[in-house]
Amino acid sequence: QVELVESGGGSVQAGGSLRLSCEASGITSSRLSMGWFRQGPGVERDLVAALSWTDSKTYYKDDVKGRFTISRDNAKNTVYLQMNSLRPEDTAVYYCNALSVSGSIKYDYWGQGTQVTVSS
Repeated sequence: QVELVESGGGSVQAGGSLRLSCEASGITSSRLSMGWFRQGPGVERDLVAALSWTDSKTYYKDDVKGRFTISRDNAKNTVYLQMNSLRPEDTAVYYCNALSVSGSIKYDYWGQGTQVTVSS
């Protein structure tokens, strides 16, 4: 059974930092990428950052570039999202995502979400 367990959310003041962690277990298919999405109140879930598992290329949403960093620890099977210079508009539930493939079948896994609240 695949599990993505997130941790590290919380409440901070604007300008502060948080580090989110996502520990993956049970993925037996070939991993393509892992990433972090967020969903604020009344808006769609949006990709914030992603990390290719094959060539380690990264993607960042424009408004987090230079503030957020995605990284991984292979030994711990964990992906991190370091968030610096947080803004009130970063407030959202953050979800960890893993994409994998087995033959022609793609798999899309999600964590349960962790709340990040940034106050002004």
